[in-house]
Amino acid sequence: MWWPITLAILLIVVLLVLIRCIVIVPQSNDFVVEWLGVYKETWSAGLHLKVPFVERIARRVSLKEEVADFPPQPVITRDNVTMMIDTVVFFQVFDAKLYAYGVNRPIQAIENLSATTLRDIIGSMTLDETLTSRDAINTRITASLDESTDRWGIKVNRVELKNIEPPLEIRQAMEKQMKADREKRASILLAEGEKQAAITRAEGEKESAILRAEAVKQQRIREAEGEAQALLTVQKAQADAIRLINEANPNHNFLALRSMEAMEKVADGKATKIIVPSEMQNLAATVAAIQGIAGGAPAAPGK
Repeated sequence: MWWPITLAILLIVVLLVLIRCIVIVPQSNDFVVEWLGVYKETWSAGLHLKVPFVERIARRVSLKEEVADFPPQPVITRDNVTMMIDTVVFFQVFDAKLYAYGVNRPIQAIENLSATTLRDIIGSMTLDETLTSRDAINTRITASLDESTDRWGIKVNRVELKNIEPPLEIRQAMEKQMKADREKRASILLAEGEKQAAITRAEGEKESAILRAEAVKQQRIREAEGEAQALLTVQKAQADAIRLINEANPNHNFLALRSMEAMEKVADGKATKIIVPSEMQNLAATVAAIQGIAGGAPAAPGK
């Protein structure tokens, strides 16, 4: 009567045991398996069956890269300056068995190892070298930690110095120096700006003077060209007048009249003495001839 219930209970227990024997290892993880307390094997990602009661999962190990941020450590430089430096370690487990059985508290072991390595490296450098050689320190401490942690199944990918804090008096001195450097650079930039402005003004004044001189030159050239053109026009007019007179074949009386007109212009009411050419001594005869030409009748001789 009770056997169906007992059978059902047994089936449920067996089913539960079988379910607990099925183990799925996630991606980027390794499980360390022990057989009666002794290391047996390491399971990688996938489906596995565990023997009940004799096998157990001793350690679940993540194979992802991890970050350990350690608190600041006091270190002393070669020139006896104490400073506080905190480090950040990027590491990754590559062997789950060594990680599980190699060292107890591996993160604390890495912290202590990084502190001693950092003190050794900084102790061989001066303050200035420490402040300016961050990359070199990172490389040296990474190589040292990686070599030391191989036996623990840990790969140290890189170590970064997060902060370097010198003593307060040194920080104040550094701030004063940086302030002085900034003021010096500002003074240099200001002087360069004033110099460039002066050069620009001088070049502008030079260009302006050149333009003014060029304008005066062009004006004088145009004035000279105008005067030359006017002179050419006058000379051309005079030449045309002479040519026309020559073509008209003027007589002696006409030439004498023209000479009288020229003498009138020469005098112009301003001259006090006029020198009459010898050709114009017979002025009365010339005037009479002109009047005869104007009146259309020949002048009577001797009257």
